[in-house]
Amino acid sequence: MCKVTVFIADGTEEVECLTIVDLLRRAGIEVRLVSIMDSETIVSSHKVTITADGKFDTEDYSGSDMLFIPGGMPGVTNMLAHDGLIELIRKFNADGKRLGAVCAGPSVLGKAGALEGKKATCFPGWEDKLNCGEYTGAGVTTDGLITTGRGLGFTIEEGLELIRILKGEEASEDIKRRIQHPDTI
Repeated sequence: MCKVTVFIADGTEEVECLTIVDLLRRAGIEVRLVSIMDSETIVSSHKVTITADGKFDTEDYSGSDMLFIPGGMPGVTNMLAHDGLIELIRKFNADGKRLGAVCAGPSVLGKAGALEGKKATCFPGWEDKLNCGEYTGAGVTTDGLITTGRGLGFTIEEGLELIRILKGEEASEDIKRRIQHPDTI
């Protein structure tokens, strides 16, 4: 079974985060929601309280196939300042494991050096923080082992892309039909 770790912090954009978590879990992918804060409970960018499955310092990442960073402010600022998270992203990148992010979240991958020479997208205005090979401006961009999304409006598409990558086209199309995606009706 695939396992994805999704990170949250105070100020995380809740819909970007939970849409990805929801879609991956619907596809039977194990997802761990991990807080980088001192508490497992965070307050999102729109004042929604979210309780994580665990905290950064007590998690075991060895079984995770992918790390995912949602956007939101000041959630991304909190993640950019978390040295442990930046180092973990560097390790996953060096080990050839998957990485994903959406909105301003790709800037965290950029700070870790994971986007060097890669195509990537992000929320408009954050391009200079990607440190990537090519900014695409697309809704969702996958280059090798890294998938980035432009913003909240593309999180369903990004979630379906991650399912396709992790479980195959058939699984992605199945979820697409089950959620009544406009392309299926």
